[in-house]
Amino acid sequence: MSIILGIDVGGSTTKIVGFSGEKCIGMMQVKAADQVTSMYGAIGKFLRQHKALPTDVSEIFLTGVGATFIDEQVFGISTRKVSEFEAIGYGALAISGLSEALVVSMGTGTAFVRVSPAGISHLGGTGVGGGTVAGLASLMLDKNDIDYILTLADNGCIKNVDLSVSDIVSGGLDTLPADLTASNFGKTKSTASDSDVALGILNLVFETVGMLAIFALKNDSVKDVVLTGSLAMFPQAKPIFAKFKAISELNFILPDDAVFATALGAVKLRRSL
Repeated sequence: MSIILGIDVGGSTTKIVGFSGEKCIGMMQVKAADQVTSMYGAIGKFLRQHKALPTDVSEIFLTGVGATFIDEQVFGISTRKVSEFEAIGYGALAISGLSEALVVSMGTGTAFVRVSPAGISHLGGTGVGGGTVAGLASLMLDKNDIDYILTLADNGCIKNVDLSVSDIVSGGLDTLPADLTASNFGKTKSTASDSDVALGILNLVFETVGMLAIFALKNDSVKDVVLTGSLAMFPQAKPIFAKFKAISELNFILPDDAVFATALGAVKLRRSL
């Protein structure tokens, strides 16, 4: 069996996908104290799971911020680095089935990539992302375990922390929904629970990302926004991004396996290397 690996070495997590020919044989993610350890650990775990040896791997394609720390041929295997922004864009198209879109990659921070048949354009990014969720939760809840934060947020009430349009405008506004956020954490009550705060943190991050996506496409004919990265898999993401369609007419898409889009894109790019 000849295996090709696409590896996205992120700021906190390594995502890996494996192909045999054109068939995807597996996907997984691994966390570790540093990027290099995470990458080698991901490869080892992937090979063990699929009862394969390093000699079964013909090529490795690396991308992501952590790839900059790796200069060697990994395990002596042909190893090449690919542009993270190209991997983000083409990976998102592969899992969404689209030919053109704004891709929003939500990892530790967030990157905005415009992709079309003409090519890739990195529009910019924001430091607001998964790192923000973990950092604010550590400060406000004394917890930074993402699974715990998501469990807390399931029982949260956003009205106990966020100020909405209906709170400050009598009768609401014709152009804005009454439940639209006017100020994140602008109405935090002393009685707000940890669950309310956890939901407020997620809402702040997702709403910031959503509004930046709207601004990015303000003068663009494209209406599809593909959300990728670890945060796209959070259960709270779907209902929060659904609200943006009403005010923007954009189609926010959260594909299955969104967390592996960039690693998948690294493999897809091998044909152009």
